[in-house]
Amino acid sequence: MKNPPSDVYEGYIQALTDISRAITSDLYIEDLLKLIVMVTAKVISVEICSLWLINEEEKPPRIRLKATQSISPEYVKDRALNLDEGVVGYVAGRKKPLVLKNVLKSRRFKEREMARTLGLVSMVGVPLQTKDEKVIGVLNCFTLEAREFSDTDVNLLTAVANQAAVAILNTELMVKTRVIQEELAARKKIEMAKEILMHQRRITGEKAYAWMRRQSMDSRKSLLEVAEAIMLSHEILNIQP
Repeated sequence: MKNPPSDVYEGYIQALTDISRAITSDLYIEDLLKLIVMVTAKVISVEICSLWLINEEEKPPRIRLKATQSISPEYVKDRALNLDEGVVGYVAGRKKPLVLKNVLKSRRFKEREMARTLGLVSMVGVPLQTKDEKVIGVLNCFTLEAREFSDTDVNLLTAVANQAAVAILNTELMVKTRVIQEELAARKKIEMAKEILMHQRRITGEKAYAWMRRQSMDSRKSLLEVAEAIMLSHEILNIQP
Protein backbone atom coordinates (compact mmCIF):
# COMPACT_ATOMS: atom_id res chain seq x y z
CA MET A 1 0.00 0.00 0.00
CA LYS A 2 1.37 3.41 -0.94
CA ASN A 3 1.96 5.94 1.77
CA PRO A 4 -0.43 8.90 1.58
CA PRO A 5 1.00 12.24 0.41
CA SER A 6 2.48 14.44 3.10
CA ASP A 7 -0.25 17.05 2.59
CA VAL A 8 -2.84 14.44 3.62
CA TYR A 9 -1.04 13.95 6.92
CA GLU A 10 -0.76 17.71 7.36
CA GLY A 11 -4.47 18.03 6.76
CA TYR A 12 -5.33 15.48 9.42
CA ILE A 13 -2.92 17.07 11.88
CA GLN A 14 -4.57 20.43 11.22
CA ALA A 15 -7.99 18.86 11.77
CA LEU A 16 -6.88 17.41 15.11
CA THR A 17 -5.41 20.78 16.06
CA ASP A 18 -8.63 22.63 15.20
CA ILE A 19 -10.76 20.21 17.21
CA SER A 20 -8.27 20.25 20.10
CA ARG A 21 -8.62 24.01 20.27
CA ALA A 22 -12.37 23.58 20.38
CA ILE A 23 -12.03 21.52 23.57
CA THR A 24 -10.95 24.60 25.51
CA SER A 25 -13.18 27.06 23.65
CA ASP A 26 -16.58 28.41 24.67
CA LEU A 27 -18.35 27.15 21.54
CA TYR A 28 -21.94 26.06 21.92
CA ILE A 29 -22.55 22.40 21.13
CA GLU A 30 -24.25 23.16 17.79
CA ASP A 31 -21.31 25.27 16.63
CA LEU A 32 -18.85 22.61 17.76
CA LEU A 33 -20.61 19.83 15.84
CA LYS A 34 -20.73 22.01 12.71
CA LEU A 35 -17.01 22.70 13.03
CA ILE A 36 -16.24 18.98 13.31
CA VAL A 37 -18.14 17.97 10.14
CA MET A 38 -16.80 20.90 8.13
CA VAL A 39 -13.19 20.20 9.12
CA THR A 40 -13.56 16.47 8.48
CA ALA A 41 -15.22 16.89 5.08
CA LYS A 42 -12.49 19.26 3.94
CA VAL A 43 -9.59 17.15 5.19
CA ILE A 44 -10.78 13.76 3.93
CA SER A 45 -12.19 15.25 0.70
CA VAL A 46 -15.73 13.89 0.80
CA GLU A 47 -19.02 15.32 -0.42
CA ILE A 48 -21.01 14.65 2.73
CA CYS A 49 -19.89 14.34 6.33
CA SER A 50 -22.42 13.78 9.08
CA LEU A 51 -22.25 13.42 12.83
CA TRP A 52 -24.76 11.36 14.79
CA LEU A 53 -25.08 11.37 18.58
CA ILE A 54 -26.70 8.79 20.84
CA ASN A 55 -29.54 10.15 22.94
CA GLU A 56 -29.59 8.02 26.07
CA GLU A 57 -32.53 9.96 27.48
CA GLU A 58 -34.79 8.21 24.98
CA LYS A 59 -36.01 4.78 25.98
CA PRO A 60 -34.71 2.78 24.24
CA PRO A 61 -31.75 5.00 23.28
CA ARG A 62 -31.69 6.24 19.69
CA ILE A 63 -28.99 7.81 17.55
CA ARG A 64 -29.87 11.11 15.87
CA LEU A 65 -28.35 13.17 13.07
CA LYS A 66 -26.97 16.29 14.75
CA ALA A 67 -24.75 17.99 12.18
CA THR A 68 -23.74 17.88 8.51
CA GLN A 69 -22.16 20.29 6.07
CA SER A 70 -24.53 19.03 3.36
CA ILE A 71 -27.19 21.48 2.20
CA SER A 72 -29.33 18.83 0.51
CA PRO A 73 -32.90 18.82 1.91
CA GLU A 74 -32.99 15.04 1.52
CA TYR A 75 -30.05 14.68 3.87
CA VAL A 76 -30.50 17.44 6.45
CA LYS A 77 -34.03 16.45 7.44
CA ASP A 78 -34.59 15.25 11.01
CA ARG A 79 -33.45 11.64 11.19
CA ALA A 80 -33.17 9.13 14.02
CA LEU A 81 -32.32 5.42 14.11
CA ASN A 82 -32.36 2.63 16.64
CA LEU A 83 -28.95 1.46 17.80
CA ASP A 84 -29.36 -1.77 15.85
CA GLU A 85 -30.54 -0.06 12.67
CA GLY A 86 -28.62 0.77 9.49
CA VAL A 87 -24.92 1.43 9.05
CA VAL A 88 -24.95 4.05 11.80
CA GLY A 89 -26.37 1.59 14.30
CA TYR A 90 -23.90 -1.04 13.12
CA VAL A 91 -20.90 1.22 13.75
CA ALA A 92 -22.23 2.40 17.12
CA GLY A 93 -23.23 -1.05 18.32
CA ARG A 94 -20.05 -2.86 17.30
CA LYS A 95 -17.71 -0.01 18.23
CA LYS A 96 -15.69 -0.37 15.05
CA PRO A 97 -15.34 1.38 11.68
CA LEU A 98 -17.27 0.32 8.60
CA VAL A 99 -16.20 0.90 4.99
CA LEU A 100 -18.55 0.37 2.03
CA LYS A 101 -17.33 0.77 -1.53
CA ASN A 102 -20.92 0.90 -2.81
CA VAL A 103 -23.71 1.65 -0.34
CA LEU A 104 -26.40 0.44 -2.76
CA LYS A 105 -24.89 -3.05 -2.73
CA SER A 106 -24.83 -3.31 1.06
CA ARG A 107 -27.67 -4.96 2.97
CA ARG A 108 -26.79 -2.88 6.01
CA PHE A 109 -27.43 0.42 4.24
CA LYS A 110 -31.15 1.18 4.60
CA GLU A 111 -31.59 4.61 3.01
CA ARG A 112 -31.23 3.52 -0.60
CA GLU A 113 -33.70 6.02 -2.05
CA MET A 114 -31.80 8.91 -0.50
CA ALA A 115 -28.50 7.46 -1.78
CA ARG A 116 -29.89 7.25 -5.32
CA THR A 117 -31.28 10.78 -5.17
CA LEU A 118 -28.00 12.26 -3.95
CA GLY A 119 -25.75 9.97 -5.97
CA LEU A 120 -23.94 8.55 -2.94
CA VAL A 121 -21.53 5.73 -3.67
CA SER A 122 -18.82 4.97 -1.10
CA MET A 123 -18.86 5.60 2.64
CA VAL A 124 -16.80 5.22 5.78
CA GLY A 125 -18.22 5.40 9.27
CA VAL A 126 -16.27 5.50 12.54
CA PRO A 127 -17.48 5.54 16.15
CA LEU A 128 -16.95 8.52 18.43
CA GLN A 129 -15.38 6.90 21.46
CA THR A 130 -14.31 8.38 24.77
CA LYS A 131 -11.24 7.35 26.75
CA ASP A 132 -13.24 4.66 28.55
CA GLU A 133 -14.27 3.29 25.10
CA LYS A 134 -17.85 4.43 25.47
CA VAL A 135 -19.43 5.24 22.09
CA ILE A 136 -21.34 8.53 22.08
CA GLY A 137 -21.96 8.78 18.35
CA VAL A 138 -20.84 8.08 14.79
CA LEU A 139 -19.02 10.11 12.15
CA ASN A 140 -20.02 9.22 8.56
CA CYS A 141 -18.41 10.30 5.28
CA PHE A 142 -19.83 9.79 1.76
CA THR A 143 -18.41 10.21 -1.74
CA LEU A 144 -20.11 10.58 -5.11
CA GLU A 145 -17.56 8.30 -6.79
CA ALA A 146 -16.28 4.86 -5.87
CA ARG A 147 -13.41 5.19 -3.43
CA GLU A 148 -11.14 2.80 -1.61
CA PHE A 149 -10.74 4.18 1.89
CA SER A 150 -7.31 3.03 3.06
CA ASP A 151 -6.37 1.83 6.54
CA THR A 152 -4.56 5.12 6.97
CA ASP A 153 -7.75 7.02 6.07
CA VAL A 154 -9.73 5.03 8.62
CA ASN A 155 -7.09 5.31 11.36
CA LEU A 156 -6.68 9.05 10.95
CA LEU A 157 -10.44 9.57 10.70
CA THR A 158 -10.81 7.54 13.91
CA ALA A 159 -8.31 9.83 15.60
CA VAL A 160 -10.36 12.84 14.52
CA ALA A 161 -13.58 11.18 15.74
CA ASN A 162 -12.13 10.33 19.15
CA GLN A 163 -10.79 13.84 19.54
CA ALA A 164 -14.23 15.11 18.59
CA ALA A 165 -15.80 12.90 21.27
CA VAL A 166 -13.60 14.56 23.90
CA ALA A 167 -14.55 18.00 22.61
CA ILE A 168 -18.28 17.16 22.64
CA LEU A 169 -18.22 15.78 26.18
CA ASN A 170 -16.20 18.77 27.36
CA THR A 171 -18.64 21.20 25.78
CA GLU A 172 -21.66 19.39 27.25
CA LEU A 173 -19.99 19.51 30.67
CA MET A 174 -19.34 23.24 30.33
CA VAL A 175 -22.97 23.82 29.32
CA LYS A 176 -24.24 21.83 32.30
CA THR A 177 -21.87 23.69 34.62
CA ARG A 178 -22.99 27.03 33.20
CA VAL A 179 -26.66 26.11 33.65
CA ILE A 180 -26.05 25.03 37.24
CA GLN A 181 -24.18 28.27 38.00
CA GLU A 182 -26.95 30.35 36.45
CA GLU A 183 -29.56 28.42 38.44
CA LEU A 184 -27.68 28.97 41.69
CA ALA A 185 -27.25 32.69 40.93
CA ALA A 186 -30.99 32.98 40.19
CA ARG A 187 -31.93 31.26 43.43
CA LYS A 188 -29.65 33.58 45.36
CA LYS A 189 -31.33 36.66 43.84
CA ILE A 190 -34.80 35.27 44.57
CA GLU A 191 -33.84 34.66 48.19
CA MET A 192 -32.42 38.18 48.51
CA ALA A 193 -35.60 39.67 47.03
CA LYS A 194 -37.69 37.59 49.41
CA GLU A 195 -35.73 38.90 52.39
CA ILE A 196 -36.23 42.48 51.18
CA LEU A 197 -40.01 41.95 51.05
CA MET A 198 -40.01 40.28 54.47
CA HIS A 199 -38.23 43.31 55.95
CA GLN A 200 -40.24 45.97 54.10
CA ARG A 201 -43.68 44.43 54.60
CA ARG A 202 -42.99 42.60 57.84
CA ILE A 203 -44.31 39.35 56.46
CA THR A 204 -43.14 35.75 56.55
CA GLY A 205 -40.89 34.20 53.95
CA GLU A 206 -43.77 32.05 52.73
CA LYS A 207 -45.99 35.08 52.13
CA ALA A 208 -43.15 37.00 50.49
CA TYR A 209 -42.52 34.15 48.08
CA ALA A 210 -46.24 33.80 47.33
CA TRP A 211 -46.43 37.53 46.55
CA MET A 212 -43.50 37.21 44.14
CA ARG A 213 -45.10 34.23 42.43
CA ARG A 214 -48.35 36.15 42.01
CA GLN A 215 -46.51 39.13 40.53
CA SER A 216 -44.69 36.79 38.18
CA MET A 217 -47.92 35.30 36.86
CA ASP A 218 -49.77 38.63 36.62
CA SER A 219 -46.94 40.39 34.78
CA ARG A 220 -45.93 37.33 32.74
CA LYS A 221 -42.38 37.85 33.89
CA SER A 222 -40.10 35.18 35.24
CA LEU A 223 -39.59 34.88 38.98
CA LEU A 224 -36.00 35.96 38.44
CA GLU A 225 -37.10 39.13 36.63
CA VAL A 226 -39.47 39.97 39.50
CA ALA A 227 -36.68 39.38 42.01
CA GLU A 228 -34.29 41.63 40.06
CA ALA A 229 -36.94 44.39 39.91
CA ILE A 230 -37.42 44.20 43.69
CA MET A 231 -33.67 44.37 44.28
CA LEU A 232 -33.28 47.30 41.86
CA SER A 233 -36.15 49.21 43.51
CA HIS A 234 -34.66 48.57 46.94
CA GLU A 235 -31.26 49.76 45.77
CA ILE A 236 -32.65 52.98 44.25
CA LEU A 237 -34.75 53.82 47.31
CA ASN A 238 -31.78 53.34 49.60
CA ILE A 239 -29.33 55.50 47.67
CA GLN A 240 -28.03 58.21 49.94
CA PRO A 241 -28.70 61.80 48.67
